[in-house]
Order: sequence, then structure tokens, then C-alpha cells
Amino acid sequence: MIREWNEESLDHRNTLLYAMGISEEDAKRPVIGLVNSWNEMNPGHFPFKDVIAEMKEEIYQAGGIALELPVSGICDGICSNTPGDRYTLPARDLVSSEVETVAELNMLEGMIVMATCDKVVPGMVMGALRVNIPTVMFTGGFMAAGHYNGKMLTLTHTKQAYAAYIAGDISREDYKGIVKNACPTPGACPFMGTANTMCAMAEVLGLTPHGNASVRSQSPEWHEMARSAARKVMEAVHQELRPRDFINQESFENVVRYMMATGGSTNSLLHIPAIARQIGCDITPETFDQISREVPVISAIYPNHPTYTMEEFSAAGGLGAVVKELAGAGRIAGDAKGLFGTIEEKAKLAENKDHNVIHPVASPIHEQGGLAVLHGNIGSESAIVKFSAVDPDAWKFEGPAKCYDSQDSAWNAILKDEIVAGDVVIIRYEGPKGSPGMPHMETFMAAVLGKGMGKDIALVSDGRFSGATGGLAIGHVSPEAYEGGNLAFIQDGDRIHIDIEARTLTVDVSEEEFARRRASWKPIIKPATGWLRLYRKNCTSAHRGATVYWDKD
Repeated sequence: MIREWNEESLDHRNTLLYAMGISEEDAKRPVIGLVNSWNEMNPGHFPFKDVIAEMKEEIYQAGGIALELPVSGICDGICSNTPGDRYTLPARDLVSSEVETVAELNMLEGMIVMATCDKVVPGMVMGALRVNIPTVMFTGGFMAAGHYNGKMLTLTHTKQAYAAYIAGDISREDYKGIVKNACPTPGACPFMGTANTMCAMAEVLGLTPHGNASVRSQSPEWHEMARSAARKVMEAVHQELRPRDFINQESFENVVRYMMATGGSTNSLLHIPAIARQIGCDITPETFDQISREVPVISAIYPNHPTYTMEEFSAAGGLGAVVKELAGAGRIAGDAKGLFGTIEEKAKLAENKDHNVIHPVASPIHEQGGLAVLHGNIGSESAIVKFSAVDPDAWKFEGPAKCYDSQDSAWNAILKDEIVAGDVVIIRYEGPKGSPGMPHMETFMAAVLGKGMGKDIALVSDGRFSGATGGLAIGHVSPEAYEGGNLAFIQDGDRIHIDIEARTLTVDVSEEEFARRRASWKPIIKPATGWLRLYRKNCTSAHRGATVYWDKD
């Protein structure tokens, strides 16, 4: 047994279990927590209710008793472009605290953690690594792509459609038709956004069944994976196999290699360092940048490709096929272990069925990985761009700054055509402390794309982006404006220079001029109460995961 009980404490617990109809004999079984983020506000997590009975059956047959424990399961899309978006990134740390609490308070012998979406998957993994009891993760699979008037749709197309509707480029009827048809089924949004990036992270770390990160939600294969997860957690309990027994520095570097090969979400530069920190591993933006020069992009789905979605990716062989191509070219560590086997064993189980969707390493889509880390006198620590979603014509860009202290101000400006081709839009005071909470800047960029100006306007921000964001969007600028980074001192008309291949982000302002502007500066302090105020006080910068759990005791 993982836990040590004295007789009195165990009897006291069992008395409460008896109250819920659990028999005296069943109370002797190891208790496995089904840590479930199911709720009725999140389509990515909605399917989990369908597999609870199956998991309980498998665990009972293997000698355990599974008890369901609910935790938060937020959907970023629900609160997009609202004040609620400030809570999405802090929710990751909140979820990690919930996992830690339910596991330790209830003295669980093992657990299956169930999540699909952007902040919940990394939050659960953070908590699981701190608790370090036998743990399997099960993710929810992807939703079907939408269609309207013969065109592929995802959730992010609704934002682009709104900008096009306001501009008079499409009718209100078509705009509402896109809204109605963009998300036809439950599951993770079917693009290479943060949700699918994080589900892939969990599988590459070895926490989820083979293929879980690239399976259609609610499919027969997905249901069988749920049963496999339940059987595996009991094996891990009997063997006392814990996450820290197989997850290490090499594991996280493999995740970064996979991210680069698939043009994963920029949010991975917040989540992976924060998760790795829980067990003393060191993953930084520099890690990403180094690996981006070693691992090319070999698979592109939306927003990195105009029409391919997770449906095409899955049909081509999914995560396993990408791993197979990387392993065959020596670009990923094959001996890295996981609950369901090594990376090399995963590669052997896979087949690349479509080289148009998943390329061999020898004929990549881009010679370097899909994310780039920029430096300069704007982001002296770092700034991030998903250049696999940027038109190559815009990899080098310069123009005058137009400065806004919130996304809402910039969004309204572009809808009114106050922002024009050639502008470099600065959105600041949207970082981890400044907002606080570091909300998405995707609404502004969706308006840019909706107006057909994806390679004509650049955005530089201390906020972050949805994984589905396209266009020249540079985020995570550190130090952020709230903490006195140079982003705070840029003025309208200052000349900004962006060079993605050279990894530079600069402005034509001297250090002497910055010092003069800094002397009269007072930060904009946006209101925050409760959890957001606590987060602002304790979180690290985007350069170090934007988390309250960075420093170890």
C-alpha cells in the first residue's frame, strides 16, 4: 500500500464510506481517485461522464475501488474577450492545488486524472508530480471539425467572421451560420491549439494510453483507451510505480521536440517550464529556442495549415506517426520511459499513412521548429512567436508603434479602421501581473485575420495567445510592462523591428531615452481582488512559467 494508516484513522474514514453504501469488504480495497473535471460548461470535458462506469468496472476487477472526485475544468473559449479571461491561466495553478488536495486529503492509493483543455491538463500534471502517487491521465479526444458553405470551421473562425461581418465583408446570416456550425460535437477544438498541445504533452511524458492525444472523442477507440487507463493505474498501484520514477529532464525535452515538430501552442512555453519545475527539472525559453534549431516542423494543421485539422492528423497516424518520424531521424530520445512503454516502443506501434499531413524529417515543412524565442531591447528576457503560423513574407517586419494599454482598446481601434497596414500594435499591461492573469490576445489577432491583414499588421504584447492564433503575433514579452519592462515606455511612432529568423525584437529607442521615459513612469494598476490579487502578488514572469509554484521550499 502507498499510504500508511493507523487503525483508528482508517476506521474513522471507513465509517464515512459506509454511509455512502460502500461495504466493509470493499472498504479494504485500495481507493483509486477518479479526479474528474467533467462539467456542463466545457465541451472538451463533457464526454468524461461517459466513461466513469467503465473505469470503475475495470478497477474493481483489478482489486481496487474507484471513487469519483470532481475538480475545476474551465474552458478558455467560454470567457474569451471578457474579464473572465483573466482567470484562465491562474486556473492552472488552482487546478494543481485541487489535485494535490484531493489526493493527499483523501489519502488516495492512486488516481486517474481526467482533463482535455488548455489549463486543466497542465494543472493536473503539476499536481500529480507534487503528490507522486501512481497516476494515469486520460484526455478527452478531439471534436469534429465544423463546416459551413463547404468550408472547414473551428471555434477561432467565429472571431474572424465577426471582424469580417463588422467590416461588411460577410452578411449577418453568414456570421451566425459560422457561429452555429463551428463546434458540432464535444471534444477538444480540432486545431493545434493549447488543448491538443497539452494532451500531446501528457502522452509524450508517458501518462496517457497510446494514441490518446490524437483520437476522436467518444469513439469506440476512445472508450477502449479509458478502460486501458483504468487497468494501467491498477498495475502502477501494485508495482508502486510513481510519475517521478519515469518522468525526468529527458522526458520534458522530448515534449519540446514534439512541440517543435508540430508547431504547438506558444502557451507550452508557460506550461512546460512550470510543470518541469515541480520535480526540479530545468526547462526555459532558451531550451525551446535551442531545440527549435534542431527539430523541423514536419506536421501542420490549423492554424499552421489552412484546412487540415485533427481529423486529418489522426487519419495520418497522429502523435505516434510524428514520434516515429522523429525517432527514425534521431530527433527524439527513444529510451525515455512511460507507463505505457518507451518512446521507441510507441514509434514501433505507429505508421505514417499520409506524408502530406505528416512529413518525413528529410522533407520538412519548415527547416526549424514552429516556435521561436526573440530577444532585444523590448523583450530583454524573452518574447515568443509561433512562426509556423506566420506567413514567411512577414518573418521580417518593421513599422511604427501604435500603443494600447488593453486588448479591448486595440480591438475596438482595428474594428474602426484606426489601425492600418504596416502598423506594429503594442498591447501592454496584459501580462501575468499587469492584467493580472495574462489573458489571450487572440480576439485582436482574429480581427486582423478577419480583415485579411495577417501579414500586414504585427502585434507585440506581454499577453499571450490561443494556440489557434495566426498572423504575426509576438507575446510573452518579458519583463512585462507592469514590472517596468521597456514595453511600458514605447510611444506611438517609435520604429519597431522584427526579424524572426535572426530571433530579434527591437525598437529604435536609445537606452538614454528609455531612462528618461522611465523616470516619470507610473505603472497602470488594473483592479484585482481575491484569487487574482493573490496570483499577482505571487506569480513569476512569463519567462518563468507565470506560476505561483516556481520556487521550491
